[in-house]
Amino acid sequence: MTHRVKIIIPIPMGAEGVVARASQLPPRLVLPGFDPEFVSVAKGAALGDSAYDALLMDFSVVEAGLRAQEEGYAAVCIDTVSDSGLDALRSRLDIPVIAPGAAAFHIACMLGKKFTVLTMWDEWFALYEKTLTAYHLWPRVASLRSINTRPDLEELLAGKEDIVFQKLEQAAQRAIENDGADVIVLGSTTMHQSHAYLAEHLPVPVINPGQVAWKLCEMFLTLGLRHSRKAYPAPQAPNDAVYHGFAH
Repeated sequence: MTHRVKIIIPIPMGAEGVVARASQLPPRLVLPGFDPEFVSVAKGAALGDSAYDALLMDFSVVEAGLRAQEEGYAAVCIDTVSDSGLDALRSRLDIPVIAPGAAAFHIACMLGKKFTVLTMWDEWFALYEKTLTAYHLWPRVASLRSINTRPDLEELLAGKEDIVFQKLEQAAQRAIENDGADVIVLGSTTMHQSHAYLAEHLPVPVINPGQVAWKLCEMFLTLGLRHSRKAYPAPQAPNDAVYHGFAH
């Protein structure tokens, strides 16, 4: 039996962009019997840099995930540390729904006492502020730090490694030395190309959120775990057509 997992990219993009996002999960990280399928939303946000874009990400991710269960997927993963649409999809679906923000932040709490979210630019701070507040994790947060560099969500960090990797390393070192961070969490799945470099050059664990979310998904499916229906009650009068009308 193969467990197909729908991994939803929250930004509309072409085939090359999807391949770049999917490269965060090399075959060596996928257990036999599991099949990750990266799928881009049909319409939606551009950069996730505002409350306006955050709402579009929530809406488009939910639309892309609503049919996952009837399409035969065993689980849904959301490919953004903003955890866009997580609660709504858990409310609507019976299959596991996993998001990298929740996964990475809670794993960070298992590996250290204080973690820093290291990200590309300050415009993404609001996304973490929302989730960290919802997860009651502020006592475990050392800081939010960025390198103030506008992200490219399709080409990612390709061609910018020499500059971006050093900037990230320097910001992480400041978080460790000045803020008391003993774990670093990458603030976006689009930053996955920097993980190996940072893990080698920093003296603390560095968490790659997309990979952590994927391994958590494998664990949930292997152990037969899924979200609590008491915590995420199903809608009594679902209206999926509203979401699908948005996409088309």
